Amino acid sequence: MLSIKELKDGDEYCFRQVFDQYHQKLYFFILSKTKSEYIAEEVVQMAFTKLWQYRQTLQEEYTISTQLFRIATTVLIDFLRKYNNKDAVTAGLDGLAVEKGIDSTNEKMSGAELQKRISEAVNDMPPVRKQVFEMSREHGMSYREIAETLCVSSKTVETHIYKALKQIKKHII
Repeated sequence: MLSIKELKDGDEYCFRQVFDQYHQKLYFFILSKTKSEYIAEEVVQMAFTKLWQYRQTLQEEYTISTQLFRIATTVLIDFLRKYNNKDAVTAGLDGLAVEKGIDSTNEKMSGAELQKRISEAVNDMPPVRKQVFEMSREHGMSYREIAETLCVSSKTVETHIYKALKQIKKHII
């Protein structure tokens, strides 16, 4: 039986037991909510990190399972908020190419100039990042489709897209 008191006292063996017992359950719970292996992996890792960091605040009247799933749910909500903000930035970048002009650090840039800078940024990308970005944006492929085509994980695809968008943003600002 896993003891919250032992966990609160910093018993690493107890924490390892909690991790071993709940890691897979938590992973599949988050995966069922998000349909993203990357998000599930990240959220589970952050949830266990928070469990250890804040173990002193655990309530002995609730089960470890209840508290761990509550932590994971909170982490997921925070993660999705942050992720949605990144999507908003991405949508903003996508929308910029359509606009007639944009105010950017004391200068006005035409849509053609912006498109030129985006193209330059894409051309400056490492080959795999460029390929992943083009498969996503130009060919409309999902992360999973790209991952299957290139024989890499969906997480790797998400990382390439994130870095590509970051590189484009740096290039146009």
